[in-house]
Amino acid sequence: MKIVILQTDIHWTNPAANIRHADEIISRYADGDLFVLPEMFSTGFCTQPKGVAETDGGEALQWMKRKAAERGCAIAGSIAVEEDGKYYNRFYFVHPDGKVQHYDKKHLFTYGGEHKQYTHGTKRVIVSYRGIRFLLQVCYDLRFPVWSRNRKDYDAILYVASWPTPRIGAWKTLLRARAIENQCYVIAVNRVGEDPACQYCGGSAIINPYGETLAACEDGTACEAEAVIDMNELEGFRKKFPVLDDADGFSLL
Repeated sequence: MKIVILQTDIHWTNPAANIRHADEIISRYADGDLFVLPEMFSTGFCTQPKGVAETDGGEALQWMKRKAAERGCAIAGSIAVEEDGKYYNRFYFVHPDGKVQHYDKKHLFTYGGEHKQYTHGTKRVIVSYRGIRFLLQVCYDLRFPVWSRNRKDYDAILYVASWPTPRIGAWKTLLRARAIENQCYVIAVNRVGEDPACQYCGGSAIINPYGETLAACEDGTACEAEAVIDMNELEGFRKKFPVLDDADGFSLL
């Protein structure tokens, strides 16, 4: 499967401009099975969502559905969403046939005040697409390995983020750790540029189960990267070196 990651600079609270830019990027690619956008790609990481968040089924999601159908691909990325009077940092995975699955971010970033306006999700979400099972995760989730522990139920993790430059070293280290400990691919997309609170330098990458980088975006630059993930290689590695068979059992309260 060919994965394309889009490390974009995001126009602050300007969905029309951000959607237009993402549309132009995806249109440049002749092929691609899955295109992945950063966290809150349509607005930037907005901790004051009133008047900014869209309703479930709003402008950004409708664009994702149209573009996925047009290109015969899947598109993934998170959006600030208002539903029944509550706000969610909602990670959408849109299939080419119009099917939509989503994960609401569990670990809200309290250091940045995200918990004051947003409601945290409670459900772990795995999406099956073209023979690969993807675990959906958002930014701060990366710091909590129990939540992403592989129970032999997924093959790759998708991380979308607005991870600031001062902590980029932790981002890069933890991504490799998640790939190695879970014997899976990691597809990680972070933004670049700045918003009213932070600066961002990217560090987006596609990492194999050995912790090796298959493709990466240039730090500090709005750009894309692509790689093919190979299920035969993954299954062969897991069969030869069955680490997950020896994993500790646990339950989440």
